Order: sequence, then structure tokens, then C-alpha cells
Amino acid sequence: MLKLNVKNETSRLRAVILGTAKNNGPIPKVEDCYDPKSIQHVLAGTYPKEEDMIKEMEAVAAVFKKYDVTVFRPEVIENCNQIFSRDIAFVIEDKIIRANILPNREDEVEAIRYVWDQIDRKNRIILPEACHVEGGDVMPWNDYIFVGTYSGEDYASYITARTNKEAVTALRELFPNKTVKAFELRKSNTNPKENALHLDCCFNPLGKGKAIIHKNGFLIEDEYEWLVNFFGKENVFEITKDEMYEMYSNVFSISEDVVISERNFTRLNTWLRQQGFTVEEVPYAEIGKQEGLLRCTTMPLIRD
Repeated sequence: MLKLNVKNETSRLRAVILGTAKNNGPIPKVEDCYDPKSIQHVLAGTYPKEEDMIKEMEAVAAVFKKYDVTVFRPEVIENCNQIFSRDIAFVIEDKIIRANILPNREDEVEAIRYVWDQIDRKNRIILPEACHVEGGDVMPWNDYIFVGTYSGEDYASYITARTNKEAVTALRELFPNKTVKAFELRKSNTNPKENALHLDCCFNPLGKGKAIIHKNGFLIEDEYEWLVNFFGKENVFEITKDEMYEMYSNVFSISEDVVISERNFTRLNTWLRQQGFTVEEVPYAEIGKQEGLLRCTTMPLIRD
């Protein structure tokens, strides 16, 4: 049996699910894309090639191997995009919670069934159908669970709105001993620079009490201010709209002082090293064209 344990985003990683780009399928039609950035690349003829994305993901697998992390990969489904394992489930403490994702992504859940089946049945949670939630919006942070959401009346009209208020309520009921803090995110179906697809597209806590944040990703300024105050202004790395678009906040922590980051994020990587982090740089720009990066492609199962 797998004994799950995830209390935050930065404790030493021991086991993780890393998505796969194998047999990723043809370039999608515009109407089949889930986000505005993918649409942009489909229209521009710059949509990423499978072989490039496989290479990028293998670079991350190699970093995990270096740090002695157990890596599970989804079973490969023909012609299916299985890159973003964070979307399909998430772990908080000793529980795995299956995400109620876009209905046409159900197959992705089946592909990690072999991992799900290794977990004690009482710790496998399937939320009621009315709860929409994806792992990119959910961040366990010790006594808190940070959740990105969108509760506008027009929720249904945004394919980019992935986590609703029913899910926030359900998480409060599941974890009564934690403070579930929700943040309203800015959504756009058409402009990737005005769209925070998930909370981890505009915010990410790091080790050493640091965090990355993008102000415009938050609809309510007070909620953004709360986060800045929570970490302390001097500990927060503010990213620009262009940097958010490049997915600067979507890095991934292996431990309190080791971060996997995209090799082109020069400004961020320099700052991280100045703060005393070890930065493991990988090429991930092709994956980033689908509005997801390192945190989106990983789903931690066990941290110390």
C-alpha cells in the first residue's frame, strides 16, 4: 500500500506522478482546446511537437532520479494528452481526492488507476458531482489549504473556470482542522495574458518562506494583499504579465531548498539562487505552450 503524505508544497518529495507526452495525439482543433494559450499556438502553427515534449518530460524524470524520488507515470492511452497529471487528482495529508475535471478527460483518470488502487480505500475521495475542482487550484500549506476559484454568475461560460465554490465548501468539510482560503481568479477564454487558468498560474509558495506571485491574476486586490502580507513583501517575487504568460510561477519544489525551474526563466532563477535555493533548470518551453508547466505536470503523493 502507498502511505500518502502531503502537508505542503515544499517538504522533501519522495513519490510523485509525472505525466507523459507519449502518444499525445494530433494537433487539436481550436474548438477542442481547453485554454487560450493552446488556441494561440494552434492558430500560429507553433503547437508543440510530441517528440519535443517527451524530451522535456524526460529531463524532469532525470532530476527526480537524481534526488531519489519514486516516479509513477500514467499508462499511455492512444491519442490522448496526459501531460498534466496535476489536473486529475491531488493529495492532502493522507487522502487522494479525485478531481472532477472536464468530462472529456475522464480517460486520464483511468490511466492512474493502478496508483489509486494502491491507496487505502478509506483515503480515496470522490467529491459530489456538483463540485468542480482541479489540482492546479489546490495548494496544501500546513494549517491552510489555498484554493483558486471563480464564483461569478457567468462561471459556466468560462472553459477556463475549473474550481467552483461547491468544491471549496467540500474541502472545508473534508478538512475541518484546516483553514481553507479561497482566492477569486481572473478568467479569460481568449486572452492568455488576462487568464489565470489555475491558482498555480499566478502564485506558488516556495521553501524558506518565499513565494512567487502575479497581482493581476487575482480578481480581488485584498486577497492578493493577504497573500503578500502572509509571506511578507520582502519574501515575495512579483512577476509581470509576460512572465505569468510564460508560466514563471509554475515551478516545482523537490524540497525546502531545491526548485525545478524552466531554463529560460533567467530573472527568476537568478533571484532563487540569491535566496539560497538550488535551481535544477530544465527545458520546458514547449510544454508551456499549453498553459501549464512544472507544477501542472506533477502530482506529489508522498513528502516527508
